[in-house]
Parts: sequence; structure tokens; C-alpha cells
Amino acid sequence: MAPSFPKVLMVGEKPSIALSIASVLSRGQMNTRKGSTEVHEFDGKFFGKPARFKVTSVIGHVFSVDFPGKYQDWAATDPLDLFQAQVIKTESNPKAHICRHLNQEAHGCHYLVLWLDCDREGENICFEVIESTGFHINDVYRARFSSVTEKDVLKALDNLVRPNRDEALAVDARQEIDLKVGVAFTRFQTSYFQGKYGNLDSRVISYGPCQTPTLGFCVQRYLQINTFKPEKFWSLHPYIIENGYEIQLEWQRGKLFDINVAMMFQKLVAQEGVLEVTEISEKQETKGRPVGLNTVNLLKVASSALGFGPQMAMQLAERLYTQGFISYPRTESTAYPTSFDFRGVLSAQANNPTWGNYVQGLLSNGYQKPKSGTDAGDHPPITPMRSAAEDMLGNDAWKLYQYICQHFIGTVSPDCKYIRRKVEFSIGGESFNCTGQQVVTKGFTAIMPWLALNDKNIPSFMKGQKIKVSKLDLYEGRTTPPDYLTESELISLMEKNGIGTDASIPVHINNICERNYVQVQAGRKLAPTTLGITLVRGYQSIDPDLCLPDIRSFIEQQITLIAKGQADHFHVVQHVIQQFKQKFSYFVKKIEDMDALFEAQFSMLTDSGRILSKCGKCLRYMKYISAQPSRLYCGTCEEVYYLPQKGTIKLYKELSCPLDNFELLICSMPGPDGKSFPLCPYCYTNPPFEGIETLINSAKTSTSGKIGKGAGMPCNLCPHPTCPNSLVSQGVCACPECSGTLVLDPVSAPKWRLCCNMCNCLVFLAQGAHRISTTKEKCAECDSSIIEVDFNKKTTPLEDGSTLHSGCILCDELLHSLVEMKHGRSFRHMSSRGRGRGGRRGGYRGRGRGGGRVIDPKMSFRDF
Repeated sequence: MAPSFPKVLMVGEKPSIALSIASVLSRGQMNTRKGSTEVHEFDGKFFGKPARFKVTSVIGHVFSVDFPGKYQDWAATDPLDLFQAQVIKTESNPKAHICRHLNQEAHGCHYLVLWLDCDREGENICFEVIESTGFHINDVYRARFSSVTEKDVLKALDNLVRPNRDEALAVDARQEIDLKVGVAFTRFQTSYFQGKYGNLDSRVISYGPCQTPTLGFCVQRYLQINTFKPEKFWSLHPYIIENGYEIQLEWQRGKLFDINVAMMFQKLVAQEGVLEVTEISEKQETKGRPVGLNTVNLLKVASSALGFGPQMAMQLAERLYTQGFISYPRTESTAYPTSFDFRGVLSAQANNPTWGNYVQGLLSNGYQKPKSGTDAGDHPPITPMRSAAEDMLGNDAWKLYQYICQHFIGTVSPDCKYIRRKVEFSIGGESFNCTGQQVVTKGFTAIMPWLALNDKNIPSFMKGQKIKVSKLDLYEGRTTPPDYLTESELISLMEKNGIGTDASIPVHINNICERNYVQVQAGRKLAPTTLGITLVRGYQSIDPDLCLPDIRSFIEQQITLIAKGQADHFHVVQHVIQQFKQKFSYFVKKIEDMDALFEAQFSMLTDSGRILSKCGKCLRYMKYISAQPSRLYCGTCEEVYYLPQKGTIKLYKELSCPLDNFELLICSMPGPDGKSFPLCPYCYTNPPFEGIETLINSAKTSTSGKIGKGAGMPCNLCPHPTCPNSLVSQGVCACPECSGTLVLDPVSAPKWRLCCNMCNCLVFLAQGAHRISTTKEKCAECDSSIIEVDFNKKTTPLEDGSTLHSGCILCDELLHSLVEMKHGRSFRHMSSRGRGRGGRRGGYRGRGRGGGRVIDPKMSFRDF
């Protein structure tokens, strides 16, 4: 009987990390099978004993925090109640079934080893995995690593530790605080302002404890620019000619703001006319090599020098990390540990075609020990782990990788040394000088040429030497305002004031851009919009703390104490929530102060938009407001009806909804493959059928930026049994790609097609037909709806030249031969194989049709 080895389940944060770890530990000898994420199996040793390994992964957080269902309805929930509401953890990506996958793979395993990213977020995911797998904490180990190289992976396996509960709780605290505070303020101010103003041009007026102070920095700079008053100044510049060089001398006073005083000094200098050399100094100075590269400095350089926004920079860095080219890119440390293998890292770059020769010189002549930086106790600085060329990475990733390599090589290169010469002159009681420099040793600037110093030669002078002034200028200038904050400057301010972490800073900056609070201009400058400025000025008028960094900095300090085990998670959360609850109550009472600022900047709903369709209540025309969020406004009823946030909205044949008498609209999505669907404004905002919210939330046609009660039910999701535009009337058959239904696109002629009401699947029907319509008849074989096609006389495929033909697109040979399916980027002709009830035909799954109980798939909604 074969011996039974213990089974070890290993879980990485991403599939690529799991693959790298499994490849190292199995030496490439592993079996891989499919699952929600891939599972790699192999034999090896665990704590020196034979074991069977399974390596799989999650895809980021397994769970996310949210409010229970009863708090999801904006209209029925007082935002104040959210501060005391219970929060629940729901699966972050239900369709991926990660929780079920982990639970299944854990069966029969004796140990769990967690290979999650080594930061607080990774620690939090550790405990999400533990919860999903059901392991006892004594059987759980944590691998700590900074790269997925063979050396680091093997070292991590030999030095396993236990997961840190305190760091995981710190993330729980931040998530709960941000959820409750952000959602409460966001719901209140969104409902308040979007119900009054028509040109806000933002889907949601959001607030965030980190996001809003970040915006505050941008607006503060804007206000400095706006209130800046330029002043004239004057500066004295004498010129001399020596050994053929014309040299402009610098005035020790710099500049003066009084023209009369400046002219007095000009007269004194002009009268004397001869300068005397009073001092000559020469000394060697050093420009020090950089410290190790941390995340914040990488983001700043990526924005200012490479032109990458913080979010894009982190995506590129994470990709380089998962591919094994660099070490973990989220770190606050700039100091390397004493045991760091600098020679090994340099050796890996010795044959690089771009900087290999320089590295070989360092290895031969000796490299320097990096300058002492800051050790934050997390990961070493960002370091290249293996060599790469541009064609291996692609243009953008190469630029970032190139900088990371050059920065690391620079940290172990000699300092730059140069001779600085300064000559001081005196005339009429005023002092002037000129300076020159000559580089002695390029040092690290040879590999980081953008930091290089240029030689500046000046002639030789002797102390006491007299030189005639060749020209004397009184320069007039004006002070200039500061420019808009650059992303790089904003990142520095966020770091300095404790706003966000190295992991979240890119997210906060991206949020204020996406919310239309700031716009990124040339040079990655952040110009606040009217909405962003008005919001911050409104917070300042009510409670400046809401947009100042101090309160968030305090929260981050408390969360750090939780992570260190020095503060209680529950008490910190309750204290912060109570503070914000009081601030929220005061904010609600004083909202008129902010409203006055909005009223001065934005148009009222009554003055916005263009007349489009009739209201079913008062039968008066409503106005269509195209600025985000798209909506209709009835001035008589003073009601707002939200619409899909993408696509073109038009009146649909002056048809009306049989339920509420509102005129129907047609929404056409952009692009050649954009689908069209009718909708009733009232039903879309207030779905009339109980239980349909589950279906709406899973449909990709639902509103992005959904607002209020149950927004998002177009006619192609409506189960009304008799309406000619409902799903029941226009649905044809089950979608082959998802649980949705293929519905006839009513305005697609002459390129007739079916569109899924859940996903982006398109099915093209007989092209060029005069008319295609659904009928009430069902296919006897598969129970799909029979469609009627009126072909063009000139192109009819019917043998007798007739034009009318009815049939099922799955079972009718003629119609089936004319059908093509397009989904995503794939385009293929539908197969004609697979006849039979319940079987697959034309690539279609017989979901709910045929075999056993016959169910109309158009009505087989999950949980409906």
C-alpha cells in the first residue's frame, strides 16, 4: 500500500503568482488543471518531509464590505442610518466562484500556505482565504517574499510565519470607515444636488475621507492661482568681458520691488564703472547618489518624466512584478537590508544590451553600498530581479522597467563629484558674483543622465583685479502665480499629510479624475473643474475638516496602531464613525450654504435640457438633460427619471408604456456593434415587478452610476405579458454566452440582429430584409419564438421568388444558414450541428428548452 503523504494547499494572490511559485517549487514538473483559477499539483517536501502540493490562487480580495439589502434602496434609506448599520462581507466576484473553488480545493488538505502580497491588504486576504477554506489557524502558514525569483520563493518556504491578525483588522477598520462615511455623504449630496441642477456633468457627487482631501489640495492651489496678484520687480545685471567671454554677474540682493531704490543702485554702479574682485573660492562638492526606490517616488517619476498616471504606473509595475522582472512594487522603504545580495542583482544585469557594460564596470571596479534610507519594515526598495529587453516587455512597461534598473544601478554607483568656482565682485558698495563648475567624476549620473551636471567654464581671475563694466542692465520682471498641481506634486502632498497609502494613492487620484472633479492637462497638471471647486468651497463654508488632510491623517495613524496591535479595532472604528456622524448631521443642517455656491455656478433643472417626451402623470413634455447623469426632468411634477449613462437617447415612435402611459425612448449604444433597446423612463427608474432587481444588477445594460430606487429596467428585461416591446414579445431564444435572452433589436434594419439583454452577444439575422418580426408561435422542437422574415424581392433566397418566410433561427435550415454570431472580438458562423431537444444547436445551449420540463427561457429569470 502506497504511503499517504500530507497534502498542502498553497494560495497566491493572482494566477500568475501561483504559476511562478509552482514552477519554482516543482522545478517545472507539475500537472495543471482548470478550476475557477488554475490548480498546479506536484510532489515535494514540506518541513523536510514528503508532501503533495496543490497551488492555486485568488484574484485579489475574496470578499468586499457592503450594506445589507435593506440599506441598498437610496429612496427608502436615511443616509444617517448608515453610520450605525451593520456591514456584511459579500463575495467580491460572485461569477468567478473563488470562495467555492477554495473550499473544494481545501478538502483533504492538511496545511494551508498563503502566498499573498506582503502588505496589509495581502494580510487581510489571508484571513479571507482562511475563512473560505475552513482551516484551523494552527495549520496555516504565511510566506513572506519580495519577488517571485527562485531564490526568494525557496527562502520564503524555508522561513514560513503565521498570518498577522492585527494587520488584517486594520484593513477591516479602514474598509468599514470608508464605506459608511463615503456612502452616507455621497448618497445625500448626490440626491440633493442632482435633483436640483442639470449641468453638473457627473454621474455621482461622491465624498471620500481620502478622495476629498486629495481634491482639496488641487483646489487650494487653484485658489492660490486665482487670488494671486503679480508684482513688478527689478534686478541689476552688470556684464563684463574677460578673455573673450561675456559674463553676466548675479546681484547679491537678487531683486527689489521698489523702482526708485533699484534705480539708485543702478546709478551708483554706473558712476563707479569698475568692478573689483574681492573673493575667489574653489571647492569640491558632491551630488549624492539616490537612495532605494519606493512606491511613492516611482509614481512621482512615472508621472513627471514618463507621462504615466499613477494608476497606469502601478498596473505596469504589478505586471513587471508578476512576470518576475522586478521585486514587489508596493513598499515605503528606501533602505536595503544588510543581507541584501547586491552583487547577485547586478550580475543579472551584466549582459543587458543597454547597460550591461556599465554594470560590468561596477562589478570589476567595485560597487558602492547604497546610502542609508528609511526602513519602514515592509519590503526592500523596488529592484530589478532579471534582465529584459524592450521587445520582451512592450514600450510602456519597458520605460518603467528601464527607469527601475537605472535607479537601482545608480544607488550602487559612486557619487557625482565636481569642482565649484565662485568669484565675488564689488562696485559702488554692492556685491555681485559669477559661478562655474567642472565635473570631476560623473558617478551615478553616467547611468542616470537626466541628473547629470553640465560643465560651466568661467575665466581665471585674481583677487584685487579691476575689471570695467561693459554693460549694465536694470531688468524689469513680474512675479508669476504658481501653476496647477502636477500629479507628482500631489503625490508628495498626500505622502507628507498621510493621505492614503502607497497602494491607495493612485486610486484616490484616479477617482477625482473620473468623478470630473479635476482634469489632467498637458504635463500631467491637475486643473479642478467648476464642480470640484464648488464642492471644496462648499465643504470649507460648512466644515473645513471635511476637506482638510488632518482628520484623515489621524485615521491613518489609528489604523497603523491597530496594525501594530496597539489599538482596539472596534473602539477605533466606533470613535471615528461617531465623529463623522456628528459632522454629517451638521452638514445636512447647513447644506443651504453649499447650495448657494452651486446655485451660482450651475443651471437649475427647470432651465436645463431640451424637450423630448411626455410624462405619463401630467401628460406635459419632459426635458432631456444629457449631462451626466443622463436624466429626464418633469417640471410640472418636479420628478427626475434616470436613464442609461451611455448611448444616444431618442423618442421611440411616440409609443407609450401600457403600465404608466409614459412615452417610450430608444437607447442606442455607441459603435458599429452597439445594441439598441426601448425603455420607459418611469419603469427604468422604478421597476414595477417585484424581485427583478437581481436580474437588473447582473445585466450589463443596467445603468452605470445607478441612482435611487432600482434604476435600470429597460423593455428588454420587462416581463409584461402583452406589451409589444417587452421581453416576452421580443425575446427569441436563450443567449449562448450567458443566462440572458436574445431579443430582437427593433431599430437595426437593414442589418437585422438579436442582442442579448445581459451581455454583449450579438446575432446577425438575414441582412437586407425589408422586415423581421417576432410572432407568438413557438418552435415545436426547441420552444424558441418563431420569427417572420420579409425578404427583399431582389435578394430573396426563396426558390419560388416569394419573400415571406417564418421559422426558428435554430431549427429552420434556411434561417439558420443566414445567421452569424458575434461576441466580443470573435466572429463566427453559427454551426448547424447538434439537433434535438435539449441538445446544442448552432452553438446554443438549450437552457430551459427541451429535455424535462419545458420552460420559456425568456421568463426563466434566476430568483424571479
